[in-house]
Amino acid sequence: MSDGDVLAVVEHRRGSLRPVSYELIAAGSDLAADLGGDLHVAVIGGDVEGFAERVNRAGVDTIHVVDEGEEFNHDVYAATTTALFEAVEPSVLLMPNSVNGLDYAPAVATRLSVPLVSDAVDLSVDDGLVVTRETYGSKVETDVETTTPVAVTIRGGEWPPAEDPGDAAVEPFDVDVDEASVRSTVRGFEEVGAGDVDIGEAEFIVSVGRGIEEEENLELIEELADALDATVAASRPIVDNGWLPKNRQVGQSGKVVTPTVYLAFGISGAVQHVAGMKGAETIIAVNTDPDAPIFDIADYGVVGDLFEVVPELIERFES
Repeated sequence: MSDGDVLAVVEHRRGSLRPVSYELIAAGSDLAADLGGDLHVAVIGGDVEGFAERVNRAGVDTIHVVDEGEEFNHDVYAATTTALFEAVEPSVLLMPNSVNGLDYAPAVATRLSVPLVSDAVDLSVDDGLVVTRETYGSKVETDVETTTPVAVTIRGGEWPPAEDPGDAAVEPFDVDVDEASVRSTVRGFEEVGAGDVDIGEAEFIVSVGRGIEEEENLELIEELADALDATVAASRPIVDNGWLPKNRQVGQSGKVVTPTVYLAFGISGAVQHVAGMKGAETIIAVNTDPDAPIFDIADYGVVGDLFEVVPELIERFES
C-alpha cells in the first residue's frame, strides 16, 4: 500500500447532494482509518461552498472544491478526478456506483492506469484491499483482493450515511480543463417515470408485491399508507404490470431506499428486490409463505394473509 490516503468523489444533481455522498464518506472514513491515512473528499461543480459545508462530516480530513460547471459532465469529471488523484496520490479512489459514477469511473481508471473494481458492498484491508461484491443475482458474495492504487465504485444503501459534523479543511482546487475536450453538455433533465414522490427520500414505506393479486386491490395498500402517513412502493412485478409507475419500484433495477420503516406486503424477497431495501432501519414483512426469503432479513414477520392483516392495521391506525 502507498500512504493509505483515500479520495472520495461525492455526487450531486439539480442542486442537491445525492444520499450516496454521505455513504461514500462513511466508507472512506472507515477505510482511511484501516489504512492509517487521511480521507480526502472532492466536490466538483455546483454550489461547491454549500456542498462542502454539508459534507464536512466526522472522519473527513480535507475537502477539495472544484468550481467547474453546475451539473455532471463526463469530460469535466474525468479530467478533474484524474487531476485530483495525481495531486493527492491516494491509495484508493472511491466513486458512487451510480449512473454518473459508472459513466466517468472507467475513463478515470484508464487514464491513471489503475484497476477498477465496481459495485462494492464492503471494503476491508488484509495484505491488500479486499473488495466484496455480489454475483449471480446477489446470491453469492465474492472477495476481490487488489493491489493499490485502485479505483472502486460503491453501491448505494450498503453503508450507513455519515452524520456527525466534522472540522475538515476546505481547499479550492484549480484544474485546467481544456474546453476543446469538453464535447458534451447537460441541457436539461427529464426523469423517466418520475412523479411527485421520491421513494429514495421516504422515511416510512409501505411496499407491495405479487401477493396483492389484482390492480384494484392496491386501494387497500394506499388506504393503509394514508393512515400511516407513509409512501407506497412496490416490487418489480407490480411495475411491469403497469399498476404503479417506475418511480415507485424498489430493487436493483429500481431505487435503493433506506427508510426508518419498510413494511412489505406480499413480497417474496427475491435478491434483486432485497438489494434495494435491505438498508432499511426496520423491516416488517407480511407473507402467507413461512419460508419466503423476505423473512430472512425482516426484523419482524407476520405469516398471514395481507387481506386480513391490512384491514386490521387500517382500523387500528385510523381509530
